[in-house]
Amino acid sequence: MVNPWLAMAGGEDPNERSRTVRGAHEEFVSEGRVSPRVRAVVADSWRRSAAALPAADFLAPVELADAELEEYRGAHPLASVMPLFRELLGTIADDGAHLLAVCDASGRMLWVEGHRGVRSRAEAMNFVAGARWDERHAGTNAPGTALALDHAVQIFATEHYNRAVQPWTCAAAPVHDPRTGRLLGAVDLTGGDHLAAPHSLALVRATALAAEARLAERDRGTGGIRDHGLTALGQDEATLTTPDGRRIHLGRRHSEILVLLAGHPEGLTGDRLTAELYGDRPVPPVTLRAELSRLRRLVGPLLASRPYRLCEPVETDVARVERELEAGDVRSALRAYGGPLLPSSEAPGVCRVRRLMEGRLRRAVLSGGDAWALQLWADSRWGEEDLEVWERLLAALPASAPQRAGVAAEARRLRETYAQGLHTGRATLAQRGRP
Repeated sequence: MVNPWLAMAGGEDPNERSRTVRGAHEEFVSEGRVSPRVRAVVADSWRRSAAALPAADFLAPVELADAELEEYRGAHPLASVMPLFRELLGTIADDGAHLLAVCDASGRMLWVEGHRGVRSRAEAMNFVAGARWDERHAGTNAPGTALALDHAVQIFATEHYNRAVQPWTCAAAPVHDPRTGRLLGAVDLTGGDHLAAPHSLALVRATALAAEARLAERDRGTGGIRDHGLTALGQDEATLTTPDGRRIHLGRRHSEILVLLAGHPEGLTGDRLTAELYGDRPVPPVTLRAELSRLRRLVGPLLASRPYRLCEPVETDVARVERELEAGDVRSALRAYGGPLLPSSEAPGVCRVRRLMEGRLRRAVLSGGDAWALQLWADSRWGEEDLEVWERLLAALPASAPQRAGVAAEARRLRETYAQGLHTGRATLAQRGRP
């Protein structure tokens, strides 16, 4: 079976492959059709890129520089494993043919290292620290696509959506927080066509795993995994991490139950928990008891009853965001905020916590006037259509900021979109004879 994450089959001629895919790329850009000669993982990425980007020739935006970049990456969890990245991949990156790159979970480059000559060539396409290389801003590329799919991947030459990047080939793998499973970023090797060989993908994947192991060792050394951990922000199904580092994937109902109980350490009666889960719907008591029985088989003595409660400490990502907000550290709160709480959940108790947390964090971002925090919110899935945030960001950016033109264009687009929507809504009401 052909590995879909590898760019080429063994023995395939890279020059011929490049020509074939270049023709398919031109056909897609001009006519919107994807040739069957293009790997499915690349074809899907081209479609996502085309939906987000106005053309196939552009420069990725640079969002952070100088002191702001130093502050941001110095506080990032991957800073602690940069020595490991350099140890495992630095020699390759210094050979004059490769670059070592590490980005955060938003595709923002934190480090781009290697021989000066190779870095100079990469700078021409803004492959630099502080630039955004997620698919939405840079099109198909190994770190951006690895983040989008949460999987290691190679992107070969003309498979890049952006024509300016097509002279390069890259391989990247995502890196996760070993305690929570949360995506932290990606590690990438970028160079010439020779990187399309299987060894480059295996190398970046092994490096990512080594980094996760090093992060786990650090947590154990600092006593960081003594308690259970619950990750529920930005994902429909939560993950419970045990004190020994084991991760338990929870179904949707069990995720809701643990989130609610973690938020009520004093416990909840059966009636209260039923109301928090099901609202006004008539639900027989046996339904809740059955769910709790199944959950107890997963988590063992962590779950107690009369009232239902968690009998050991559980550190949640929700609580971490709340602590950072209480301390007035909006940036740290944003770093910890993986997205809306169990976004597909309709449980009333979960919906209430989700709404309150998102509203509180958004107000803190808006009132603080911190351009970095505003940018992070605007770039997120939940903030990308938030006109007020984009306008506040535009006002907060200095005139010399490299991303100012892009922010102004996005704010203008959103204003026009909302104005058109308002006009359409008024026209519809008028047709119905309503004022």
